[in-house]
Amino acid sequence: MNYHKISLTVNGSQEDVIVPSNMTLMRMLRETLALTGTKNGCSAGECGACTVLMNGEPINSCMVLAVECDGATLLTVEGLAQDGHLAPIQAALIEAGGVQCGFCTPGVLISAVALLRRNPDPDEAEIREALVGNLCRCTGYERIIESVKVAAKKQAALAFTTA
Repeated sequence: MNYHKISLTVNGSQEDVIVPSNMTLMRMLRETLALTGTKNGCSAGECGACTVLMNGEPINSCMVLAVECDGATLLTVEGLAQDGHLAPIQAALIEAGGVQCGFCTPGVLISAVALLRRNPDPDEAEIREALVGNLCRCTGYERIIESVKVAAKKQAALAFTTA
């Protein structure tokens, strides 16, 4: 087994880790960096529970080798809340009842963050398209979609008050 030393930024912190060639990013986050918010759902890139942002784009971390992340910037669900305050999308998911068992929630949150960064005022079709790779078996999607709409309004209000 070959091992590689990689350097990356995870949730704003510089990390240097040694990983085996066959370790996925998801396993590295969970097992090496103890960031267990990223969930292991299907391990086949189908459910989206392991979604993280890599260089600003949502990816299924179960389908990416850790060694491929050398020099990357990652955002996991643990990096959303700042200074003890939930991110607008986290607060909106709670407010709109978009959380049930929570297993899909980290991936949904990260996909929604990616959407809201590139389109702060998405319509319902755009929200559905952005979340198409995130499977939820508990709530259905109506409350999750409503949560993203609420988050968009919260972010717009926040931007207005800080401008």
